[in-house]
Amino acid sequence: MTLVLVVLGAAVGAPSRWALDQYVQTRRDSVFPWGTFVVNVAGSLLLGLVLGAAASGPASPRLVAALGTGFCGGFTTFSTFAYETLRLVEDGSYAEAALNVAASVAAGLAAAAAGWGLADLVWG
Repeated sequence: MTLVLVVLGAAVGAPSRWALDQYVQTRRDSVFPWGTFVVNVAGSLLLGLVLGAAASGPASPRLVAALGTGFCGGFTTFSTFAYETLRLVEDGSYAEAALNVAASVAAGLAAAAAGWGLADLVWG
């Protein structure tokens, strides 16, 4: 059953990633990969919330499998982040590449902590 929940979550997460990435990226005239950045930060926030809710008690292992592993795993993307950062370096956009790495890591960690903190505030 857990595998089915993960598959279903990922089946929703991956197209959601594509849709949000396209939505954000088409509204920005920049070499910076805003779409992937927004997707990964939003996914980190959701994962922090789900895992924080699991630590506080109300989120079941099934919910963690479906939303945490499945949806967030399909929604967020390290491989695209890495590719886009490499592409920036290859294009000579060194400042943007460094900003992408630093901002993605910092914002992703902050978002995950915020999600966890929100869960603790609501259910802790």
